[in-house]
Amino acid sequence: MNNQWWKESVVYQVYWRSFYDTNGDGYGDLRGVIERLDYIKGLGVDVIWLNPFYASPDKDNGYDISDYYSIMPKAGTMGDFEELLDGAHSRGLKVMMDLVVNHTSDQHPWFLESKSGKDSPKRDWYIWRDGVDGRPPNNWRSYFCPSAWEYDPATNQYYFHSFAVEQPDLNWENEEIRKEIYKMMHFWLRKGIDGFRLDAIALLAKQEGFPNADQPEDISYLTNNPGVHDYLKEMNREVFSHYDIVTVGEVAFVSPEEGLLYVDEQRKELNTLFHFEVCDEMPTWDLKQFKEIQKRWYEGLWGRGWNSQFLNNHDHTRLVTRYGNDGSYRVQSAKLFAAMLHSLPGIPYIYQGEEIGMTGARFDSIDDYNDIAMKNKYRELLVAGMSPEQALAVLQPLSRDNSRTPMQWDSSSNAGFTAGEPWIKANPNYKEINVEAELKNPDSIFYFYKKLIELRKTYKAFVYGDYQPILENQEHVYAYTRTYGEETLLFVSNFQENAYSVVLPAGFSMSEGRMLIGNYETVGYERENTLQLRPYEAKIYLFAEK
Repeated sequence: MNNQWWKESVVYQVYWRSFYDTNGDGYGDLRGVIERLDYIKGLGVDVIWLNPFYASPDKDNGYDISDYYSIMPKAGTMGDFEELLDGAHSRGLKVMMDLVVNHTSDQHPWFLESKSGKDSPKRDWYIWRDGVDGRPPNNWRSYFCPSAWEYDPATNQYYFHSFAVEQPDLNWENEEIRKEIYKMMHFWLRKGIDGFRLDAIALLAKQEGFPNADQPEDISYLTNNPGVHDYLKEMNREVFSHYDIVTVGEVAFVSPEEGLLYVDEQRKELNTLFHFEVCDEMPTWDLKQFKEIQKRWYEGLWGRGWNSQFLNNHDHTRLVTRYGNDGSYRVQSAKLFAAMLHSLPGIPYIYQGEEIGMTGARFDSIDDYNDIAMKNKYRELLVAGMSPEQALAVLQPLSRDNSRTPMQWDSSSNAGFTAGEPWIKANPNYKEINVEAELKNPDSIFYFYKKLIELRKTYKAFVYGDYQPILENQEHVYAYTRTYGEETLLFVSNFQENAYSVVLPAGFSMSEGRMLIGNYETVGYERENTLQLRPYEAKIYLFAEK
């Protein structure tokens, strides 16, 4: 397997609407990213992933695109984007754009034309079907709604939408639409962007005939269907292969064996993927399950394809709240997860604010939330008979808005995010947890991330080393080695609030290793192959020629 620049990169995700607002309208913008490029560069990352900023009615925070060639006014202008791209490149940063090609907005001119009549030249650019006995064509639900079909009275047919009603799916069987998509991809790549994060990319192919599902609530029928790899091979051949870029696919409901089909370097589809066995299927921290997931994906991909490592993003609650301890051990647990994610096989992703230990929000009213998926589900639960208080309590822990609150820059009004009224409330703890405070503290979470990234650039074992778990039967301990050439890294950690004594396997003597980084200010007890680990403690050691 070849060494590549993107394999050695650390990616910083910028959810721009919550990052920094420069014009006081309450929304972050591209100029806000420009003004904070030095901050991002200072962390030491290599790639900025920008969430969608194309023209959009903004029903799903930009993932409903109405014009692939224009910029959403609240984000800025094409000139702003070009300045951002130049500014990133001049600092040695690359830019990866988020792109949605499974669906568009229902306000996209393509869909308006498709909807205009059954004889429209673009009718087949989307998926239209007749109903069955006055009901939708089948019993499928969408990610956001009880039905994946929406009735159009004007043409007496239903259109298909895997997500919101306002996000009709494109018909990838239609060659014309595929050519239009590839043309658009070339447009952005010729501007100089460095890659794509491909949203919902495993949904492009649909089950032939749209058969009814035995269990409609299990929406795995929406994804990973026969034909998807034909589309991705064509996409690679027609677009990706012409540029030195990185491509990452959002691929849900796949096993490691299925995931390999997307990223096997010999197949020429995508470079890497996001799978969601952790973030979608592990609502609270389960170390035993996490170890099993890491082992299976390592064995499934190693030597043939590349993985990604993340535990939060714009769709998933902040990791220190969901999986760590955001109370008395917030700093230690934030650093523990950082050390783990940056030493596991795959590309580490940092979601804005993660590097300062931002916590998940929990608002008291459904009116304070903007998440379309949450609000639709809330209405469903009320119809099913649940009280408003019960419905809110059920949905609060995993709401996507938990991680979408404004970036906490300082202790001034609205966390220094905006001079106006923010589109979503700031987390009230911004007066204690903010960038300004972190940068003044040499032992902060920010500087821990910075050091981890420096180590990753110094020791190739972080990137290319094999992965060998040890102490697998320890309930609260996670330990493994990464070996590449003469470098062996040892990661060892304690995922609990109590101290715990660990005896390492034969061959690991503390006198032979050197601690590269730890999340406590003092080294703690070490003797030969015995470590006394404090609550949420993590250490990474370097051994030579193990």
